[in-house]
Amino acid sequence: MSFLYSLESLRQPLLSTLLSALTYLGSEIAFMAVALILYWCVDKKRGLTVLCVGFFGTLVNEFLKLTFRVPRPWVKDPAFTIVESARGDAGGYSFPSGHTATGAGCYGTLALMAKKAGWRILWIALIVVVGFSRLYLGVHTPADVAVGLVVGLISAFLMWALFRRFGDRAGFRHLMLGAMLALSVAYTAYLELHVWPSDVDPANLASGTKNSWTLMGCSAAMLIAVIADDRFLHFPTTAPLPGQILKVVLGIALTMAIRTVLKQPLNSLFGGSGVAAAVRYFIMVLFAGILWPVTFPLWERIGKRK
Repeated sequence: MSFLYSLESLRQPLLSTLLSALTYLGSEIAFMAVALILYWCVDKKRGLTVLCVGFFGTLVNEFLKLTFRVPRPWVKDPAFTIVESARGDAGGYSFPSGHTATGAGCYGTLALMAKKAGWRILWIALIVVVGFSRLYLGVHTPADVAVGLVVGLISAFLMWALFRRFGDRAGFRHLMLGAMLALSVAYTAYLELHVWPSDVDPANLASGTKNSWTLMGCSAAMLIAVIADDRFLHFPTTAPLPGQILKVVLGIALTMAIRTVLKQPLNSLFGGSGVAAAVRYFIMVLFAGILWPVTFPLWERIGKRK
């Protein structure tokens, strides 16, 4: 806590605003945007690698949170203050840092894939910025950030090595996603059936359980989408720049709209249970992996007409 108090004393309004914005580079939305841009516009194998890094890192991170159940810094020490704009995105247990794990996994994978030193430096810098922002904002301790960094980087190195060697094989892709689906089902069953000790915070447990259902819905949809593309769709990732821009902007906007619009109806239908999260993310990923790519031949033609 002494280090966090030192950072607290250095806070300035402009720097707080800047780091409050930059911390979102480690958010779920930023991760999804990077993965979808790669998958839709650059290289499917690279996009799938980042998606698998995010899945594996999130699963490990969520397991560690509920296993160690470390409270947030301001809960440990009520005298400590945080940057208030960061509070809304800092729910659940503190250890390890989810933003740091997501940032290290996502940008660490991009650094491993990069062929130019300049790009590697940029991606590594983003990892550092995300981790530091969580400390500066006061929502994590150095231990939280350090372990989040390790989780993200191990996920990146593991998936990058596997996909670099085997990623061109359809059977490997299907096996990997099938394994992730099995892991998410097993983890969800563990959370639902485990007899938790009395010190578990009900809200944090509910949040972790909902996240496990989310992973299950995502991994099931990812498996279906990749099989569909390997066997039937074979969607193109190339297009003139105007087509690529429209493909990404409209695609991400529609994907996020589905994520938002379906939340309330599905929560009402399933009583706010984890099943609602699984169904919502299943539909969202299925749209991003199958329905939207059906339109990609159209974007290939945009920009070619004179």
